[in-house]
Amino acid sequence: MPEQTRRSLNHFGFVAFTDAFFALDSSDRRDIADRLLTDWRHVGEHFEVYPLAPGAHLADFLIWSVVTAENTSAAHQFFTRAANVQAAHRRWLKPTGALWGFTKPSQYTKSRSTQELDPFAGERKPYLVIYPFTKTAEWYRLSREARQGMMNEHIRLGKEFPEISQLLLYSFGVQDQEFVVVYEMEDLSQFSDLVYALRDTEARRYTKSDAPLYTAIHHPPEQTLDLWCAPAGDNS
Repeated sequence: MPEQTRRSLNHFGFVAFTDAFFALDSSDRRDIADRLLTDWRHVGEHFEVYPLAPGAHLADFLIWSVVTAENTSAAHQFFTRAANVQAAHRRWLKPTGALWGFTKPSQYTKSRSTQELDPFAGERKPYLVIYPFTKTAEWYRLSREARQGMMNEHIRLGKEFPEISQLLLYSFGVQDQEFVVVYEMEDLSQFSDLVYALRDTEARRYTKSDAPLYTAIHHPPEQTLDLWCAPAGDNS
């Protein structure tokens, strides 16, 4: 039997530091960052921290958390733990948004793609791009055969960029968007080329929304938060 996608809940939390955090000296800021990382390691099974600023202005950084979602209590337990940690650090950190959803096997392919992004992987590529995505109502009124044909074109184009991996999250009924689309790559300009190519496909006319986009740069979690803990004037 073909390998299927492991069902998981993936949560991307956008976080900004408060003015009270920046009023502290660098040593105190580093202590707070260390405590946050220690506490967040108990929230999910795996997590990554990515700086967003100055590439985006919604937040300073995002936390990507992953938990296995094979049982009905997984989401309840995850959000309870996350809320407790956020409350403990609320003086220093302000949540500014969230994108999340569940993985499941695609209806358009019979087996797991070799380009599927593994959210539990121990190593990450340098760049991450995520965005909410919603199809038009007309898309769902098409026949299964018509949708499959257009998705085959998407899949063919994606295979022309084998270095780029993708994770598709389903958010139907739990967030405003229908999907959260996540890409990971070594080369941002190559990813831009892929998106440009996808604009010419027939399925594009059935896109209702696919913005805003968030581009993040990967560092180990400690290095990410160190960006905001250095003394003023220290550009090292």
